[in-house]
Formats: sequence, structure tokens, C-alpha cells
Amino acid sequence: MSTIEFSKRQKKIMEIVQQSEPITSEKIASMLEVTRATLRPDLAILTMSGILDARPKVGYFYSGKSQFNLFSEEVKRIKVETMMSLPIVVTEETSVYDAIVTLFLEDVGTIFVASKGYLSGVISRKDFLKSAIGGTDMNKVPVGMVMTRRPNILTIGLKDSVLDAAIKILDHEVDSLPVVEREIVEGKEQLKIIGRISKSNVTKLFVELCKA
Repeated sequence: MSTIEFSKRQKKIMEIVQQSEPITSEKIASMLEVTRATLRPDLAILTMSGILDARPKVGYFYSGKSQFNLFSEEVKRIKVETMMSLPIVVTEETSVYDAIVTLFLEDVGTIFVASKGYLSGVISRKDFLKSAIGGTDMNKVPVGMVMTRRPNILTIGLKDSVLDAAIKILDHEVDSLPVVEREIVEGKEQLKIIGRISKSNVTKLFVELCKA
């Protein structure tokens, strides 16, 4: 997102309001030695951008938050658990062929693989393509042979922000992340698969926030 470039006068108005809030437009105009009419466009821009808050018969207050700041804070506030989808899971014994069928029937880009109910791997369209090019017998080879295994798997927690998930998806160029809960089983940490958050989930959220 681009940032707003404020004029020297607008920056001066911010300083005045910050130091003397609440303050009326008449007082601001007097301090800047200009007319109220001259200030109207500047005050309108600062108010609409969220930098200033105007209250009738009281004056202007400084909030210091632009619409971009507010948008960012909203994204950080929203947790993964409110936006995630149902996970698509197969076992390590599932054949590559059956996993490909599941991938297309569910219309997803990545499938999570579980062993004894816990996350053990992920397999994506790219992995399936590599297997096909490599001459893998897709009806006989299990996904456990071609998947990416832990600990080389990116995950996200229920209470993490959607922004954290989006950053991981973007930085590592993956289609989706498994949403997990950590459990200790027989002295070893296991990851219970709770959900899935994908590029589509994040895009949908950003569209909804922009519309709002």
C-alpha cells in the first residue's frame, strides 16, 4: 500500500492539534494566520484519513491513525480461527492416484497428510507433478513416499493473526497452511490438524475489509 504525502501546512496542523487538543478550526486558523476557508480542505483530508477526529462544538482531536493504519490494525486483530476452512486430509498410506483425485474433487492446491491423526506431511500439485514426470506408479506408491515431511512444514496456530498467515504464505510461496494445535503425546510434540488457511481465505478477507 502507498502512504499519504501530507503538505507542510497539514503537518503543522497535526502538530498544533496534537499539542492543544481539543482545538477549534478558528483557533487553528488564527495560529497559522490564515482563514478558516483556507483550512477547510486540509482539515477535510486529515479527518477523512483518520489523522484527526472532529467533534461538533468541541473541536479537533489528534488520533494519528490513517486509514492505512486502521486497515493494518484490523488485519492484525483478526485471528486465523475465524477465517480458516476445513482441512483436506489423507493418510500416509493413501495412493498418489487417490490423493490426486481428492485434490481435484476438493478443488484445493495442497493436501495435508496425517499419521495416527497428527500432521506428518503435506503434498501439493507441484509434488504430484514431479511424481508424474519421474515415472512414479501413482496407483501403487503411497503419498508418504513423495510428501514433504515435518519439520520442513510451515504451520499456523488458531490464535495467530491472519496477517501472520498471509506473510508466511507470501514469503514461502505456498498455497495454504495447516492450522494446528500442539499436543504432547508420549513425551513428543504432535500437531493436531484443526483447519486450513489459504490464499483464497486471505484474499476474501482483504476484499471484505476494503468493501467495509
